[in-house]
Amino acid sequence: MTIDGMTDEGATTAADRRWLRRAIALSRSGMEADCGGPFGAVIVRNGAVLAEGSNRVTSDNDPTAHAEIVAIRRACAAADDFSLAGAVLYASCEPCPMCLAAAYWARVDRIVFAACRDDAAAAGFDDAHIYRELALAPDQRSLPMVALLRDEANAVFSVWNQKEDRIAY
Repeated sequence: MTIDGMTDEGATTAADRRWLRRAIALSRSGMEADCGGPFGAVIVRNGAVLAEGSNRVTSDNDPTAHAEIVAIRRACAAADDFSLAGAVLYASCEPCPMCLAAAYWARVDRIVFAACRDDAAAAGFDDAHIYRELALAPDQRSLPMVALLRDEANAVFSVWNQKEDRIAY
């Protein structure tokens, strides 16, 4: 079976299936506990779980509390590091644009997911509009964006670049 050019098996292992099943179980338990939508995530490094998360959007009144974001925040706290290099993110569904971006920022090595974005859309979680919007220039997006005070903001970047004790990320 192929999902947008990707095989559903790829180079997977029994551990991948085990951790992905855990993410799926979290999606069900979070949903049944009325925490949020049916999404779960597990972050594993060196064979051990760093963190887990389920969707908490409605229970936390936080539109960013997707399962992957919850798991990334918890994993970074557990690792005491903003980098999750060497870790794998297991998600019950293909990460949305926000969660995918967070995975890149967190530097996870790999993402393994179960359901795809089309499956999520069929269940009422359609991110197609966001995917289309990201490809547009800011002035063409449906969400109005106004750029102001660029020189003032760039002055802060200049100070950052001169800061000898900055932590690069």
